[in-house]
Order: sequence, then structure tokens, then C-alpha cells
Amino acid sequence: MMLILGIECTAHTFGVALVRKSEGGEYGGWEILSNKKKAFTSPDAGMIPAKVSDHHVEHSASILAAALSEANVTVDQVDLIAFSQGPGIGNSLRIGAALARSLAMRLHKPLVGVNHCVAHLEIGRILGKVEDPVLLYASGANTQIIALEAGTYRVFGETLDTGVGNFLDTLGRELGMGFPAGPVIEQAAITGTYHALPYSVKGMDVSFSGLLSAAKRAHEAGMSNEDLCCSVQETVFAMLTEVAERALAHSGKRALVLGGGVACNRRLQQMCSEMCAARGVQFYVPEKQYLVDNAAMIAVTGALMHSSGISTLLAESEVRPRERTDQIAVTWR
Repeated sequence: MMLILGIECTAHTFGVALVRKSEGGEYGGWEILSNKKKAFTSPDAGMIPAKVSDHHVEHSASILAAALSEANVTVDQVDLIAFSQGPGIGNSLRIGAALARSLAMRLHKPLVGVNHCVAHLEIGRILGKVEDPVLLYASGANTQIIALEAGTYRVFGETLDTGVGNFLDTLGRELGMGFPAGPVIEQAAITGTYHALPYSVKGMDVSFSGLLSAAKRAHEAGMSNEDLCCSVQETVFAMLTEVAERALAHSGKRALVLGGGVACNRRLQQMCSEMCAARGVQFYVPEKQYLVDNAAMIAVTGALMHSSGISTLLAESEVRPRERTDQIAVTWR
């Protein structure tokens, strides 16, 4: 039985997980033994890269120890080290990569660099036992519609400006909601009333910059936080549901999987669920710990990659902050 240690460190979250490939695993032969993380937060600002990297340095040793303890294993039992190589914030990526390299050298074990976006799709595909899904990936910096096509995870549609999570966090700062703002916006929207705001879908792509400007003007004009949050949520999530449905129709695939921190929002889940039910396709939402940035998805994806002969030499383990999903050859499927 192979024991894999995964390290996630692309943005505000530092995570370590231990997973094992075995015949009796709950998820198609996979056992997730531990999945520990610590996320940077701020009461009045977003992610300042230097402060985020300091946070990760401060907590990396304790998170590693907690993951090993919960899995009831020692680091010497690990067979493979997987780490998030990109995309992400350079300051954050370097902390996780440095820990991964040091463990690989100390233990004389193989190393695998994992694309963070690909990992979101793989963990949803495996946990949901979904063979060939479209992924609606909605997170801080990333907003993409992804599916396998001709040996690569193709991006069928994406944001043309900012990621949906960053959009929500920027709005949250305007409203004094701190970071991350998404959960606060979701709660405020429950009692709000919808008002029309700019809706920008361009083919398979979406754009949020005009909506943000309009939301700021509405706030300055006196719209309540509750009404503004409701209006923004309804508009943004309708845009994402529309392009997800268009990707299903274009690709002919029969399943939609959600991934990313913004996908924790229950209103987005409801919209996508209703759309999939109307189309007669499968819909799967991983539980929250696997939707947000997490190391279990890095460990599982690293193991899949390694099983197809992929490993990362130390000389090739540099971080790749701008690496795209569609640059990865999917040789394990």
C-alpha cells in the first residue's frame, strides 16, 4: 500500500494530507487518512503576499505534525511527496515547495509537482465516482470551466478579468466584511432583495469588472448590504451556471462537478443542481474540506500522476505561479 504525503500552499491556505492507495479504500481504493490545514485571514484587508508567506512559515511544522499524528504514521513511512507547483501566489508556493523538496531529499522518496486546478477536478471526480465530468472551478483567483478533451484538461470558458472569489473579496472590503468575504456575503444575501445588475457572459467566458463597478455605485447610492449581496450573488452565480450548462451542451458530457472555495456557497450549488436536473445529467459537490484548497487533492493527484510514470526532479521543482490547466498532459486517464 502506497502512502502519499501531499502539501497544498498556493494562496492563503497551508495544508498537509496523508492518503493511501489500497483495495479497501472508501473512495475507489483511496483512503484519506488526514487532511489538515491552516488558512490566513484578515479582519480588514485581503492577502498581502509577505504576510501570507509568514503565516505559512509559522504554521507549516505544526500542520505537518498534526497530519502525521491524525494519520497515525511517521514521516519515514511516506512513499511519495506531492506538492502544489502552481498556479498561485509565488510567495506561498515557495513555502510549500521548499518543504516538499526537503522531505524528498531527507527521505530519498520521489517528488511530484501538481497543478492546483487539475487537482480540484481530480478530487471531485474520484470522491464522486464521476467518470468524465465538466468541472465548474470557482475560487479566489480562478474561474474556469474545465473538461478532458484529447488528453488535456481543456478550459472551455473562464473569467476575462478577475476570479470570482477575488471579485467577492474586493466587494467585501468595500462593505467592511474582512477577508475572506464570501461566507459573510452569502449570509447577508439570505435576507436581501434582488435588484438588476450588469450581467456579462461573452460566449463561454465571464467578466466581473463591470459588475464590480456597478455594485460600488449601488453601495454609494445607499443600497443596503443585504440587497447588494443578494443582487450580486444572483447575478454572478447565474452567469457561472449559464457557462457551465453551455459547456455540458458543447462537450456532450453527462456530469458536472463543483470545485473551489466559492463552490461552498449554497446558492451556487442550488442553481447548478437545478440546471443539471433539468438537463438530466449527474451533479456532484464534494464536502467542504475538499472544495476549498486542501492537501488531500494534491496527494491523490500526485499519486495518479506518479502511477503513469510522472515524477519531478529537484532541478525541475521550481514553482510555476502562472501555469495553466491546459498545459498539463493528462497521461493517467
